[in-house]
Amino acid sequence: MDHKLSMELYSPEEVAERLAGRVMQLRLALDWKRETLAERAGLSASTVKRFESTGQIRLDNLLRLAVALGCLEQFEALFAVAPVRSLAELEQRVETRERRRGRR
Repeated sequence: MDHKLSMELYSPEEVAERLAGRVMQLRLALDWKRETLAERAGLSASTVKRFESTGQIRLDNLLRLAVALGCLEQFEALFAVAPVRSLAELEQRVETRERRRGRR
């Protein structure tokens, strides 16, 4: 199954829970206690526990966890525009951009 299609089957809450599960798996693979990760991220252990159990966390705290786990660079591509694959696609993007300029 296409990765993009498979991710569309999850709600935002489910994606958050899956992300929290991956953080916990990585923490455990590093043989860190929650307190260790919390300290390295500059967070409270209760914040890490809440995230791992519910998937709920503020963005700045999630980024702190990513730094502590050495995963910050993965956020860089999160909302990146896909590279153009054809001349027709490039022309379509230019045309769309020009139309939006006139509507402001």
